[in-house]
Amino acid sequence: MSAQPPTHYHHHGRFLVAGGVLPDAITAYRTYGDHANPCIVFPTCFGAKLDSQVYMVGEGKVMDPKKYFIVTFALFSNGESSSPSNTVNVACLMKSWPPSTLQTVLMIHFWTFQPAPYNGPYFPAVSYEDNIRAQYAVLQSLGIQKVYAVIGFSMGGQQAYHWPVMYPDLIERYVVICGSARTSPHNQCFLEGPKAALVASKDFYGGHYKERAEQGIRAFARVYSAWAYGQTWFREHKYTWGGLYPDLASFLRERWEDRFLQNWDANDLIVLLHTWQRGDISKIKDGGDLQACLSKISAKGLIMPSKTDLYFPPEDSVNEIASLTSSARLVVIGTVWGHTAGGGSNPDDDAFVQAEIKKFLEE
Repeated sequence: MSAQPPTHYHHHGRFLVAGGVLPDAITAYRTYGDHANPCIVFPTCFGAKLDSQVYMVGEGKVMDPKKYFIVTFALFSNGESSSPSNTVNVACLMKSWPPSTLQTVLMIHFWTFQPAPYNGPYFPAVSYEDNIRAQYAVLQSLGIQKVYAVIGFSMGGQQAYHWPVMYPDLIERYVVICGSARTSPHNQCFLEGPKAALVASKDFYGGHYKERAEQGIRAFARVYSAWAYGQTWFREHKYTWGGLYPDLASFLRERWEDRFLQNWDANDLIVLLHTWQRGDISKIKDGGDLQACLSKISAKGLIMPSKTDLYFPPEDSVNEIASLTSSARLVVIGTVWGHTAGGGSNPDDDAFVQAEIKKFLEE
């Protein structure tokens, strides 16, 4: 991976959120390209850090810093913006993190560690609306008066739907990749599975763990893994990843358990999951009437579901398109890679998605 720009941290001060307040809310973000170019906003999804966004950002990619000014945002509770894991007592970290890691974190992020009452499991619930308000504040601090496009995958796609509802005069275009305007009951139910595996583990302790909840995170990853791909993907043994993994067990251990163990805190996962479950643009306006809310979106939209997505099936997008204006277009990703098709998981789907977005941005 080429050298990345520095991560910036915007301090909001005391910030009201859905579940209460953050005494000193912080949004982590990066910028790419010339501020004078058209602005593209690219927020993170579930399971993503700012480093994850580079699959679509870079020279020759759809979000080219030579052509656009790109701002990538970290969701609250992703471990980079304000999260349960960085709103903790330092004494707990000394017991669970290697000295070198702790020293580095304390040097760079000393200001994020806050004592009770909002540490760990006491971190308040956060909504998409809270995240968008925070991101808007960052854009204002950067002097952005117009956003050419908001592009998002999965939870990022749900944020992309929120932007033209909350700030219709700011947003010109939005791209929803494998996302939805409202988290469906089936999607909410699926998320209860990995959550239950995590919170029921013997090392979770109701969120009061003093060391990494390893067994709970491993269980979370295994329950989650089956939902990320289509059934045909498994039938075709694509979990071998072209010979990288000899069998399904190795794939689960290395690609799922290890990724979550290396990068995620248990309380962060829970708060982020709740944000996802509560997603609904019509809660912001129109009193829960999704059709009415969708019909009022004036920005140009590109909606790109995956044919085999088990989270956000294409049928949900078809229903949404029926309520959107003629300025929104539906393009289905024909793939066996399920939900992951929109997240840069394989070259063919990634090329298709980026080509469609490029055409949309140049219309």
